[in-house]
Amino acid sequence: MGSGIAQLALQQGLRVTLRDVEDGLVREGHMTVEKGLESAETGGYVDDAGALLDRLETTTEVAALADADAAVEAVVEDLDVKKQVFRDLETTLGDDALLCTNTSSLSVTEIASAVGDPERVVGTHFFNPPVKMRLLEIVRGHRTSERTVARAEALGDALDRETVLVEDVPGFATSRLGVALGMEAARMVQEGVASAEDIDTAMRLGYNFPMGPLELGDQVGWDVRVDVGEYLAEELGREVYRPPQNVKRMVRAGDYGRKTGRGFYGYDDGDGNDRGNDDE
Repeated sequence: MGSGIAQLALQQGLRVTLRDVEDGLVREGHMTVEKGLESAETGGYVDDAGALLDRLETTTEVAALADADAAVEAVVEDLDVKKQVFRDLETTLGDDALLCTNTSSLSVTEIASAVGDPERVVGTHFFNPPVKMRLLEIVRGHRTSERTVARAEALGDALDRETVLVEDVPGFATSRLGVALGMEAARMVQEGVASAEDIDTAMRLGYNFPMGPLELGDQVGWDVRVDVGEYLAEELGREVYRPPQNVKRMVRAGDYGRKTGRGFYGYDDGDGNDRGNDDE
């Protein structure tokens, strides 16, 4: 997700520093952005991918972010990891820098508790892939200031995203609805109600969804969905979010979706459907 957000920012004319914890991950992120920009140029969305890539810097050092106007954290959905990232950002960036978390469900308020000035922390939940998905869900933590919200909305405008503002409740607006739908669709496959293909087709054609709930789960990654679903089930006390056994089996087998080549569908080089996987 971080690479996708970086590509989006580059395409909108911003300078970007992409930071990760290991050189190999930094190289991988750079290659992902480069490939994405080349694809955008081929599709006619940008004129010069190379010129845009020249505005990208990569690093493993937090100190390289010192002059940033805003930082968008997009690490694993783990509160302890995110809190440490924000401690590092607070001690490195200027006092006026905007501190954003891309969490899809975790408490922005709890993440912000790691810093001395939680008023400057806000949720900026992008959607995958960021260059194609127009929504930016802005999440106001308990201590997030109105100025910070306004600056997050201005960042969304600069990135040409449509913003919605939600309060800091488990799952926010989008994950709370999307995870419930995805888990119920998976349960329907498990119970033999219909195949994954037919469920997705029904939602695309019957409800005008651009992507079915199982296709979307494959896109996001069922490993992520399981973690978020368990978290929401505990926080909200509702079993509708609890992952069914067929999803748990897929994740235990390493079949997370598109990123591993197989989920409810199979993928050829991560680029398209070639077989179903709805017999669990």
